[in-house]
Amino acid sequence: MAAILLDVDGVLHVSGEPIPGAAQAVRELRAAGHRLRFVTNATTRAKAQLAAELQAMGIELDVSEVQTTADAASVALRGKRVLALVMHALIHDLEELEIVGEGADAVLIGGADDSPETNLVFSYMNLARAFAELELGAELYCLHRNRWWQTRRGPLLDSGCFVAGIEYAAQTEAVVLGKPSAAYFDAACEALDCEPGMTWMVGDDLETDIVGARGVGMRAVLVRTGKFRPDALDASRVLPDGIVSSIAHLPDWIEDHL
Repeated sequence: MAAILLDVDGVLHVSGEPIPGAAQAVRELRAAGHRLRFVTNATTRAKAQLAAELQAMGIELDVSEVQTTADAASVALRGKRVLALVMHALIHDLEELEIVGEGADAVLIGGADDSPETNLVFSYMNLARAFAELELGAELYCLHRNRWWQTRRGPLLDSGCFVAGIEYAAQTEAVVLGKPSAAYFDAACEALDCEPGMTWMVGDDLETDIVGARGVGMRAVLVRTGKFRPDALDASRVLPDGIVSSIAHLPDWIEDHL
């Protein structure tokens, strides 16, 4: 039996379309006695909504098994005054934080999607406000710094470009709260009461899933769905312990390699 961290977008679904065999694979992993945690960098929907969407796809899970970047932010930024450039749906998951419009101790950059709300959250005025707070001494944090994400229409630009722009303007470096940060993976291990060396990370993103997991001593499996690109794998200095066509093949692969 193992502790297994499952990425969500690109592993279980793409743009809300389930990966064939994903729900059955989760059932088989549970039946084999593996402990599961669903770890995601998704930043545009509340945790409860994410869990409900996965359940609607037939994936058996409890909302408490889902770990988000908002969870990480709630821990890291507790007690600070936070200027948050995030989607409105995420505000509920950040309710433990003191969200302010000025006089911030921390600036938090969230994620993007392809809705008109992205234009509002990352407007020039909001980015300029964030820059001003950083110039006054606030610290910069981001839920993630993903460059792009995979949709049914192809790759779309993510909010990593805004993080990089703010870093350049303010001459600072953002603290990443989601994957691939060590703290995010450590929190997942703590939730499952397991050691990194006995934990598997399953993901589609070499940069956030595989490199991040290997960096804290976990073993990692890359799926050939979602963001998977053969050229990125060929160019990567950090390689997964295994590669499967999709999560549908994971239960048998894990059984053979434990």
